[in-house]
Amino acid sequence: MGENNTKVTEFILLGLSHYPRAQAVMFGVFLGVYLITLLGNGLMVVLIIFSPLLHTPMYFFLSNLSILDMLYTTSSVPQMLVNCFSRRPTISFVGCVAQMYVSLFLGIAECFLLAVMAYDRFAAICSPLHYTLIMSKRLCIQLAAASWAFALLMTLIAVVLQPTHFCGRNVINHFTCELQAFLKVACSDTSLNDILIVANSFFVLIIPFCFILVTYGRISLAVIRIRSAKGWSKAFSTCGSHLIVVTVFYGSAMSMYLHPQGKISSERDKIISTLYGVVTPMLNPLIYSLRNKDVKGAFWRLLGRKINE
Repeated sequence: MGENNTKVTEFILLGLSHYPRAQAVMFGVFLGVYLITLLGNGLMVVLIIFSPLLHTPMYFFLSNLSILDMLYTTSSVPQMLVNCFSRRPTISFVGCVAQMYVSLFLGIAECFLLAVMAYDRFAAICSPLHYTLIMSKRLCIQLAAASWAFALLMTLIAVVLQPTHFCGRNVINHFTCELQAFLKVACSDTSLNDILIVANSFFVLIIPFCFILVTYGRISLAVIRIRSAKGWSKAFSTCGSHLIVVTVFYGSAMSMYLHPQGKISSERDKIISTLYGVVTPMLNPLIYSLRNKDVKGAFWRLLGRKINE
């Protein structure tokens, strides 16, 4: 009874604390991934801002995605790096809650933003003659703002319904304060939170993902009607990068939130959340830059070099 009445003021993030050698390896991996994420996404934002040729709707949304990814990893990876050298990695209750909801907000925003980017590709390929009229500057700003606003709204709903009783159990079997791992240590009834997660998953994951599938179905039909090899190549180069990002991000997020949860966090949960929360933000700029001639051209022009046409 004494333990149950103890007020929790901090949490222990278990991570890989039982495996000291693995922690050293993970520090190197996380640090490398974090630096690549900041460098890659930061460079994408700089190129898009300073290259007039990249002042298009697609790159406007891509700059939003890059900013989001830098914030997303920064909300958790620095804490993970510090914990790699701690025998008893702890985080305050307030810090844990703040980290959890910031990460949740940014993750939801990315789900909506990827769906908006799919609509942009749909307009570009299926209505090329009216593309500039459809994707006006005003509409682009509205769609991006709506993605961030809806993410904030859904996060606030989660904040209002947050469990209030944490008594004694303060060990989170995770690298960070991830939502589902956080709920597992609450001693109050979390059934309402479980329902909220299912409802949120429907609006945040299922609906946007189905929209993306339908959008790319329409795009595929339009591509089939393209007769020139150059047209095929252009369509696949602009859509292929986005599809790779969507597959990795949505695939890992859905496998995490759309399966029954137990009261004990598994190693699988830690790996999956690391995939969509750490690895995907690093892959985004690499995928878009390596497959995109416009980005490569903007990079060399930024360095003051001429491009051989």
